[in-house]
Amino acid sequence: MAREIVLDTETTGFDPKTGDRLIEIGCIEIEDLLPTGRTFHRYVNPERLIPAGAIAVHGITDDKVKNAPKFHQIVGDFLEFVGDAPIIAHNANFDRAFVEWECANCGRDLIPVERWIDTLQLAQQRFPGMPNSLDALCRRFKISLTERTLHGALIDARLLAEVYLELKGGKARKLDLSMAAAVAAKTHAGGATHGARPRPLTPRLTDAEAAAHRAFLEGEIKSTSLWDALDAA
Repeated sequence: MAREIVLDTETTGFDPKTGDRLIEIGCIEIEDLLPTGRTFHRYVNPERLIPAGAIAVHGITDDKVKNAPKFHQIVGDFLEFVGDAPIIAHNANFDRAFVEWECANCGRDLIPVERWIDTLQLAQQRFPGMPNSLDALCRRFKISLTERTLHGALIDARLLAEVYLELKGGKARKLDLSMAAAVAAKTHAGGATHGARPRPLTPRLTDAEAAAHRAFLEGEIKSTSLWDALDAA
């Protein structure tokens, strides 16, 4: 099955080259477009103060991350969780820039750019000229935003996983996979599957009813070919 990682980050600002840092990272594991239940989530000490404008967006304060691990302390767990899977992110260049800067800053190999999949680009191809923010896509696909009062890496990764499912085929695909899984589980458990009956059902049509019907066909329709064909079947 195809394993992918849906990722979101929260940061102190917009550009790591100007001193901004990553302060939260959240990942959701999916296989064949269905969440597995495995997640990765960490707050990160950015080793700098968080601007008020950033706090207004995600609600993460200096006090919340002052005792959090620094990125070099969690990078091993993060890269182990990601493995060699593709990474799904919304406006992926933003998240990739911070992840690459943090990895390079602690001497770790960068995740190859070709492994990053940008759901913003996917949405722009499908809905050209329309708003394609994560919020806008959730509303378009009728995905609940009730738990998203502020931005949060794990919450946004969960929402993005649902959006990605829709962009890749939607609930029809999910239903197909669910039905296939149910059939596979029943078969694996030794349950009955559809097939020929071991003993045909006893006909409930009486001889008198069959004779009356044949008389009707011969008298009114002037043909018994269809009935004969059904008898033969």
